[in-house]
Amino acid sequence: MGVAALWITLLLIGGGIALDRVLSDAFTRNFDDNMAYVVTAMIASAEIGPDGEVFFNRPLADQRFLEPGSGLYYQISSPKHEDWRSRSLWDRALKLELDRRDQETRFYNSDQFPDERLRVMERHIILPGSDVRWTFAVAQARASLDDQIVELQQTLIRSFALLGLGLFVMASLQTIYGLHPLRAVRKEIARMRIGEQHRVAEPMPAEVLPMVEELNALLAHNERQAEEARAHAGNLAHALKTPLTVIMNAATAKAPDLGETVMREAVTMRRQVDHHLARARAVGRRGMAQSRTQLWSSLEAVERAVARLYPDIRVDMEGDHEAAVRVEKQDLEEMLGNLIENAAKYGGGSVFATVRRGAQGDVVEIDVEDDGAGIPFAERERIFDRGARLDTGKPGTGLGLAIVRDVAEIYGGSVSLGESEDLGGLLVRLRLPLAP
Repeated sequence: MGVAALWITLLLIGGGIALDRVLSDAFTRNFDDNMAYVVTAMIASAEIGPDGEVFFNRPLADQRFLEPGSGLYYQISSPKHEDWRSRSLWDRALKLELDRRDQETRFYNSDQFPDERLRVMERHIILPGSDVRWTFAVAQARASLDDQIVELQQTLIRSFALLGLGLFVMASLQTIYGLHPLRAVRKEIARMRIGEQHRVAEPMPAEVLPMVEELNALLAHNERQAEEARAHAGNLAHALKTPLTVIMNAATAKAPDLGETVMREAVTMRRQVDHHLARARAVGRRGMAQSRTQLWSSLEAVERAVARLYPDIRVDMEGDHEAAVRVEKQDLEEMLGNLIENAAKYGGGSVFATVRRGAQGDVVEIDVEDDGAGIPFAERERIFDRGARLDTGKPGTGLGLAIVRDVAEIYGGSVSLGESEDLGGLLVRLRLPLAP
């Protein structure tokens, strides 16, 4: 409102000054036109007498020339002749510039009379029958012109002040009314803060409705994250309760295989902790303003890491090099790493990864195939359980596919198992949301 008042004031002052100049100049031109009309009438009536002096062949119509001090005067002058003045000048004379040679009409203000400001018009002309250069001048008191200009300025000041006040009042009302919905939103947020409600439920104007919808969506997102965090904490506590109970019972009974029991249950607890930490990291990073990761560069990084771990395994890749997904880079590489490492570990020596966009154009599909024994159809659902392993002869925790599934679902993706047509082993298809 302060800025609006400042701009209204500056613009009205600028507009008022411009309008004052235009109208003042118009009044002055009208004033000058009247004097020019009188000079024209003087020249039309002027003749040269036998004595070489100028005279009027008919009197001027304006009676003010006959009244001393009337405020309207004329004077005809030449350097070698006596001035011919109107009776209204009485014992005064106009000071004219007689030595000017131009034919231009000249208007100017004069203070030569101490008690009266004048507006003077001069015109130099040579009359027929004479080679003398005469200066015709008309002077008129500026009082009436100045009064008109002052009245104009006062009218402009009053009008523009009233206009400025009205504009400021309207701007203030518009601001107060326009910001009123924000005050309503503030009250709704205050009610949420004290626990009276969980969403902005009051109907809002269309101008702030998008903001309210985003606020409600943010609150819902935070609630989902809090609920997921509580669920993860409960799942972890439940998963650790059984191993801890086994250890405590073995310790209480002073079982002879206490050491083996502790080691076995500790491995189980570590698997559970690793799994829930991976989910917690994914949930925490999911809210990072719609993450965007270039898929091919992450796939190449994983391929280099797996090649160092399994130098005898051949990993081939093909597909869309430009695809990007809405997944944080670390989570993407963890999922790809689990899939390709499993394929290298349990396959027969060849791994093939393919990247392509889904048929609907909103997902990216990553197929990881190997030439191993594959997984029977009946076991494909169970293999996603935490700690499930079909080949216990190789090291591992049995959490790889479970982590891939959980992290993919957190980002709105999915993972499924099938049979590779080209290599004959397992086909794992990971679907992730496409990033523009």
